[in-house]
Amino acid sequence: MTNSRHPETLSLHAGWRADPVTGSVAVPIHQTTSYQFRDTEHASNLFALKELGNIYTRIGNPTVDVLEQRVAALEGGAAALALGSGQAASAFALQNLARAGDNVVSSTDLYGGTWNLFAHTLKDQGIEVRFVDPADPQAFARATDSRTRAYYAETLPNPKLTVFPIKEVADIGRPLGIPLIVDNTAAPILTRPLEHGAAVVVYSGTKYLGGHGNSIAGLIVDGGNFDWAAHPERQPALNTPDPSYHGAVWVEAVKPIGPVAYIIKARTTLLRDLGAPLAPFNAFLILQGIETVALRIERHVKNAQAVTDFLVKRPEVVKVIHPSQQKGEARRRADTYLKGGYGGLVGFELAGGREAGRRFIDSLKLLYHVANIGDARSLAIHPATTTHSQLTAEEQLATGVSDGYVRLSVGIEHIDDILADLAQALDAAGNLKQAAE
Repeated sequence: MTNSRHPETLSLHAGWRADPVTGSVAVPIHQTTSYQFRDTEHASNLFALKELGNIYTRIGNPTVDVLEQRVAALEGGAAALALGSGQAASAFALQNLARAGDNVVSSTDLYGGTWNLFAHTLKDQGIEVRFVDPADPQAFARATDSRTRAYYAETLPNPKLTVFPIKEVADIGRPLGIPLIVDNTAAPILTRPLEHGAAVVVYSGTKYLGGHGNSIAGLIVDGGNFDWAAHPERQPALNTPDPSYHGAVWVEAVKPIGPVAYIIKARTTLLRDLGAPLAPFNAFLILQGIETVALRIERHVKNAQAVTDFLVKRPEVVKVIHPSQQKGEARRRADTYLKGGYGGLVGFELAGGREAGRRFIDSLKLLYHVANIGDARSLAIHPATTTHSQLTAEEQLATGVSDGYVRLSVGIEHIDDILADLAQALDAAGNLKQAAE
């Protein structure tokens, strides 16, 4: 069954059938730090990467391993690495290739936390992130130089919701030896970036994959489709001796295993040294969410479209941000890359600006006011004063955030109840505007 390419099947069966000892169908929670070695030779082989297996849960764990296999299968990738958060996944994805003095070219259309990570924390580590507008894919080429190690983007950027030109940018980078790393957090099931030329996929498993708002998790998927050795001068981290592993050259060291140099290096150096492991219990909970992700995405998409259609008719709303409302090239990209719907996120701008947004949020009764997306329950937030508040005014506008912007993560409740709550909150926001007049 795991030979299937259908996400509905893979989400239930990939990477696991049953426990060989007990017959347990549910994945056991291996709540352990360490693992017994068979003998000294076995231990030595594991540490020397001559044999794969469990050493210490900071580096790998059987429960986490099933999650990694399942997500890799869902994405059509070669292997995956699970981490303690989506932020750790974004950081490791770049740190695995870029060193002090190197640079990465990134889309401006990013989640605020990722922007801060790239613009400040990585900068402090000596890695420059150059931001370009993805409306023009050639902007990535213009920002590239001999020290560019990767391109980075979000498929369905939160909160701008303008689909990224995956193939166009991947095609620019590959002849130069530059991989495209795509954060697919907001569009699982709807697209598989690896099929459009991306080399690496990043997830915050906290969001739609988990789906229940109970666990933080991150994942990096190695597509196994990028020739890291073709341009050794472009990718020195994988093509020069690594002193932390007795001079191993990763593209050579992993050949007996498969085309997974990128992900093996991330596990055996970054995860080993920096330590951002995913707890086995959290991996178990994310696995439970993944079992129903394909079904949930269908309802998220259907409800979000209904919310969009409702909002465009409301007089308090001056603009609705959703792929279905876009035209021209932006709409073409949405239709090219998103199959089965435009996702579960909807943004809108209120005529009354920041104060109207505040009144709207404070008037909600069903929707939760939380800093998350992708829950089964519906969520709302005002990004300018929360998720993107550390950005400058110019940076906020570049990411698609204005003072009056409200972001909805539309859940799987009955649509009538969602619309009723939105209606009464919009009435409250509209009354504020009328009082001001």
